[in-house]
Amino acid sequence: MDIKRDESFAKKKKMRRIVYGVVALLLVVGVTVVLSGLKPAAPTVEKGTLWFGTVTRGPMVIERRGLGTLVPEEIRWIPSQTQGRVEQRLIYAGTPVKADTVIMILSNPELEQSMLDAELALRAAEAAMTNLRVQLESDLLNQRAGAANVESQYNQAKLQADTDEQLRREQLASEIVAKRSALQANELKGRLEIEKKRLEIAAESVKARLAAQQAQVDQSKALFELRKKQYEALKVKAGVDGVLQLLAVEVGQQVAPGTNLCRVANPRRLKAEIRITETQAKDIQIGQKAEVDTRNGIVKGRVSRIDPAVQNGTVLVDVALEGELPAGARPDLSVDGTIEIERAMDVVFVNRPVQGQPNSTVTLFKVVEDGTAAERVQVKLGRTSVNTIEVLAGLQVGDQVILSDMSAQDGRDRIRLR
Repeated sequence: MDIKRDESFAKKKKMRRIVYGVVALLLVVGVTVVLSGLKPAAPTVEKGTLWFGTVTRGPMVIERRGLGTLVPEEIRWIPSQTQGRVEQRLIYAGTPVKADTVIMILSNPELEQSMLDAELALRAAEAAMTNLRVQLESDLLNQRAGAANVESQYNQAKLQADTDEQLRREQLASEIVAKRSALQANELKGRLEIEKKRLEIAAESVKARLAAQQAQVDQSKALFELRKKQYEALKVKAGVDGVLQLLAVEVGQQVAPGTNLCRVANPRRLKAEIRITETQAKDIQIGQKAEVDTRNGIVKGRVSRIDPAVQNGTVLVDVALEGELPAGARPDLSVDGTIEIERAMDVVFVNRPVQGQPNSTVTLFKVVEDGTAAERVQVKLGRTSVNTIEVLAGLQVGDQVILSDMSAQDGRDRIRLR
């Protein structure tokens, strides 16, 4: 038969369940709080995948590097001096040329005709000059002859007048005869003075008319020389010793005056055009030492020019090369250029990390515990070079740091190394 339980027993059982539940809840909350307070375990990174650097004290060469090309110092573009048609190309790009080497031949029938017309006009002007000179010399001689005749008549009349005056004084001739002779002499004297003046004016007129005709001759000659020079320029010559680099026109092409036909350069005189990022170009000065790597040798040089403009985030720097060029150096060859900014003799520095910028503060992982771990430290950086950077604070000489990109460990202050 069933026995009825005591009500106090049921209450006690219910209370035990409540106590157990509260204890379990407290245990869960406690474990959660403890676990939340624990730091996550440091991740492990393979040493072989990292790039390390050691902090060093000593001389540090501050340099700037950029890519560039070799270009000739002497480049001559040869333009067309007149309109014409390309008839023939005698040589091609890459051929050595002398100053008088004919590169191509143009044709222009109208120019040839105009040169012949100018030559005929010059000959006609010279013939007119010769004819005028003969005519003026003849007229001048006639003028001189007339003046000489009047002078002769004057001398005879003066002699007669003097004779008649002497006879009048001796009463061997009448006074009227003496006066008539004197009057005739005075008249011839006036005519002689007029003839001399006319002779002077005639001589000046001869000079003026000859000068005017000579100006026409000179004008015709200048036009002929111009047409002749233009005609001779149809044979396009190099103008300088060097190598033909480029032919800019094709056979049969019509060209206008001023059109660039070809380019000649001296391959023995090259310079390097190096492009430096605009943020680093501010420290570059004319005269600084430089080295140019042609992949077949390194050539010393100095900065000779800095372009004032910025193009595509870079500044163009010209480096004048010193000494012999290595074999294989030629125009448009790609090169690496390194420019020395300064030499700091006693500096604490390290190889440049991936994200190291000049005059900035970065965080780097410093190797600790005999190389088994690395801790994040703040490092103040100073001047930079191509491969090194100055350390102002945060590291000591001999410290080893990780230079690789550690962005994957952002939020981690410590890592394990193996």
